[in-house]
Amino acid sequence: MRTKFILAAVSVLFLFSSCKSQYDAILYGQDIPAKYKMAFDLFEAKKYAKAAETFESLTMATKGTPQDDTVQFYWGLSNYRYGDYITAESNLSEFINTFPLSPFSEEAKFLRLDCLYRGTYRYELDQVPTRRALSEMSVFQIENPDSQYHARVAEMMDDLNDRLEKKAYKSAYLYYHMEDYLAAHYALKNVLKENAENRYREEILYYTALSAYKYAVKSVPSKQRERYLVFVDDYFNVISEYPDSKYARELEGLYEKVQKYLKKNNEDG
Repeated sequence: MRTKFILAAVSVLFLFSSCKSQYDAILYGQDIPAKYKMAFDLFEAKKYAKAAETFESLTMATKGTPQDDTVQFYWGLSNYRYGDYITAESNLSEFINTFPLSPFSEEAKFLRLDCLYRGTYRYELDQVPTRRALSEMSVFQIENPDSQYHARVAEMMDDLNDRLEKKAYKSAYLYYHMEDYLAAHYALKNVLKENAENRYREEILYYTALSAYKYAVKSVPSKQRERYLVFVDDYFNVISEYPDSKYARELEGLYEKVQKYLKKNNEDG
């Protein structure tokens, strides 16, 4: 029994070595048609790392031939399918510049954008890659208005814009969390000054009003009246724009307190 097991293991190992040797023989050999066929066989078998390696080895041999753009495109596509988006983006960028009229050009442009998209980070982290991806996507949308990929690129842009807008909001909110209400009030207002259409506008207006209120509460008595009036302005900004806001009840309660203070303060004055 043990002898049979050993023989079986040796057979499997021999078969594996044989297959590996056959792959290496074609990869490093000069039989271009065989290498070309093997590259596509590997790609169809979803062995993308080996396919990429094989297509790469074909690039010099097929340069200037009718197969040139096909080999270059599938080299990038294999790296993309393998999940090596950095290399794929580089491959596809070179392909787009070299073969702008290739039938693979539109797909290559989209795949490159997808590589850039996948190279971005969540909103808390560095957004330089996000801005780069958005810039490239904007150009694609303008230059390819009828592209089959137009809707998908728009979805990616929306997601990336959401990250930028959320980062701007959360960065300003951090001052509120740290109880630096004056800085929070300024920072939150500045977010909307730079982008009035920020999708977190309601939350930004809410925390702007809360920052004004809490800053007034913590102020010396001689400064409270003018600072409560700032809150009143911010309160009306929220309520007039979002009358059914989930924050309306809380803000109305604070507004009533401020009105009582202002009325008492006027009477005392």
